[in-house]
Amino acid sequence: MFVLANLIMAIAKILSVVLSIYMWVIIIRAVISWVNPDPFNPIVRTLYQVTEPVLWRIRRLLPLQFGGFDFSPILVILAIIFLQQFLVNSLIELALYIK
Repeated sequence: MFVLANLIMAIAKILSVVLSIYMWVIIIRAVISWVNPDPFNPIVRTLYQVTEPVLWRIRRLLPLQFGGFDFSPILVILAIIFLQQFLVNSLIELALYIK
C-alpha cells in the first residue's frame, strides 16, 4: 500500500506546484493588463492564451466588472487557494492514512 500512498503524495505535490504556478500567471496577467501591453508581444499572447479560457468562463457565469475593474482574476486566485487548501491537503492526508 505504500506505493499507492507515495503515488497520491506525488500527485498532491505536483498539483500544488501547478496551482501555484498558475496563480502567479494570473497575477502577472492582471498586473500586465494595467499598463496596456502590446498585444503582439509573444509573452503577452502566451499569458492571454493560458489564462483567458478560465477567466472567460468566470466572466460568462458572473459578470464581475465594476467601473472598468475586472474581478475575475481575484475569483480565480481564491479558487486556486481553496483547491490548494482543500484538495491538496486532502490528498496528503489520504496518503498518510494509507501508509
